[in-house]
Amino acid sequence: MSLSRLIGRFIRQHWRPYLLSALMLAGVALLTVWIPRQVGAIVDGLVAGTLTAQDLWLPLGKLVLAGIGIYFLRVGWRLQLFVASYRLGVELRRRLYQRMSLQGPAFFQQQRTGDLMALATNDVDAVEMASGEAMLAGFDGTLTLVMVVATMTLAINWQLAAIALLPFPLMALAFWAISNRIHHASKDALERFSALNDHVQETLSGVRTVRALGLEHRAAADFSQLAGRAARASLRAQRWEAAYEPAVGLTLVAATVLALGYGGQLVWQQALSVGQLTAFTMYLGQLIWPMFAAGWVLSLIERGRAAWGRLQPVLDAPLAMADEGKITTLKPGHLVFDQVALRYPGQQTDALQDVSFTLAPGQTLGLVGPTGSGKSSLLRVLLRQYASCAGTQRWNGVELHDYTLTTLSNAIAWVPQEPFLFSASIAENIALSRPDASREQIEQAARLAAVHDDIARLPQGYDTPVGERGVTLSGGQRQRVAIARALLADAPLLLLDDALSAVDTQTETDILGHLRSARQGRTVIIASHRLSAVMDADQILVLRHGHISETGTHAELLVRDGWYAAQWRYQQLEASLDAD
Repeated sequence: MSLSRLIGRFIRQHWRPYLLSALMLAGVALLTVWIPRQVGAIVDGLVAGTLTAQDLWLPLGKLVLAGIGIYFLRVGWRLQLFVASYRLGVELRRRLYQRMSLQGPAFFQQQRTGDLMALATNDVDAVEMASGEAMLAGFDGTLTLVMVVATMTLAINWQLAAIALLPFPLMALAFWAISNRIHHASKDALERFSALNDHVQETLSGVRTVRALGLEHRAAADFSQLAGRAARASLRAQRWEAAYEPAVGLTLVAATVLALGYGGQLVWQQALSVGQLTAFTMYLGQLIWPMFAAGWVLSLIERGRAAWGRLQPVLDAPLAMADEGKITTLKPGHLVFDQVALRYPGQQTDALQDVSFTLAPGQTLGLVGPTGSGKSSLLRVLLRQYASCAGTQRWNGVELHDYTLTTLSNAIAWVPQEPFLFSASIAENIALSRPDASREQIEQAARLAAVHDDIARLPQGYDTPVGERGVTLSGGQRQRVAIARALLADAPLLLLDDALSAVDTQTETDILGHLRSARQGRTVIIASHRLSAVMDADQILVLRHGHISETGTHAELLVRDGWYAAQWRYQQLEASLDAD
């Protein structure tokens, strides 16, 4: 969809404010065209001596009333117009947010956070200006131009008008060349701003790492370089926008010289009165606004086109995971993976190969294996963040893709490797999935996650703000708050993706003991590098290079003396050395 089609559709949806604005602008144009004729009549009356001082008050009063009318009409059309154009900005930001919230990890791996933030701010603002001020300024300028030129031609002298308008085609040619330059310069400026925005976002998010590595000066130098590039790109766009004014000025100067030269000759020949020439020169002055409006409109349109060219691909990007399911009710049952394989986009090898298992309701499955063996990839398939390239996944006899994504996400409580906390209180973060939860329910979930005592020692307890991304909490505290949030959700399936890596073994034992005593039929899948986290699981899968190399219970795997047994002996030795 082009920018013109987008704006046209929006105008059709919100035609009333645009129509009212257009009517008000038409009134402004009529009054604007009438004023020079009234002034010309006054001048002719004064020159002829037919207009006395007493008679002068009435036409002057009309001019004052016309000026007041123009003022209120201009205020009125701006109020109507900007209310409408702001709606487009709200609609675009809502669409952008909704689209991004439906996208999966594959989409965000190809996008920069700073760039997406710039789209929601600068780019939407540019489209908003193109739909609002550009449209009405274009209408106002065009209507004024047509009426002024028609009055100059039909009501005064068409020959004088033809002579005076000779420079205008050259100005149109200059406008066309300048608008092309502005389009490319504006696109470059928006992209430079996105790069700057992305750098700022990354630097502030990782400010602890930047300070720890002593990279402050390097980060400042990179920021200065990016800021300079953005400033120079914006300056190039502004320079080309500034080129409109000299083009308009030169055109009007040439038109005025031609009008006064030929108009003076007509007055000398008594083919034109002094008042008519005065009115004609005033009309030439009124052409300043249509010319400036043309430049302003072209600038806004080109900025809007450049911004829409960046926005549209994101709004129209296909969903990383299509939500084509129809089933909205999920009853917990057996979870079955049958010969499942996964290959990430752009990769040459499979992340998962021929993975099969069956997990009964209420059981616990442990996923272990070396780094990069496919543990998190299996969970991503289960969460439908990525689609498998082979095999089937069924829950209670229904394939996962037959459930709606909302139904599936509501049935799964997931604690990722790097838990995310919002800039809110601890209680609000725990109750994120159940905003109506009572304080007693929140505290009970925190006790199960072995974080209640830590929270109680904080200055404001559960009302303590955690800062951006939970920056005021330790890594272990963040993990346990995320576990409490998952437990409070009370979903039938709980996924722990190495969610105990930042806690000590005693706290890990406490949390797992609480899970076993309070899970009440909940199915649990634990992915972990630490084998002690899965030793009580009903079934353990050992993943290596994306496929299952061993399977069984803790006791069964120790007897086989494979990777699991060797890793268990190593971790037990490490734990004993730490204890000593």
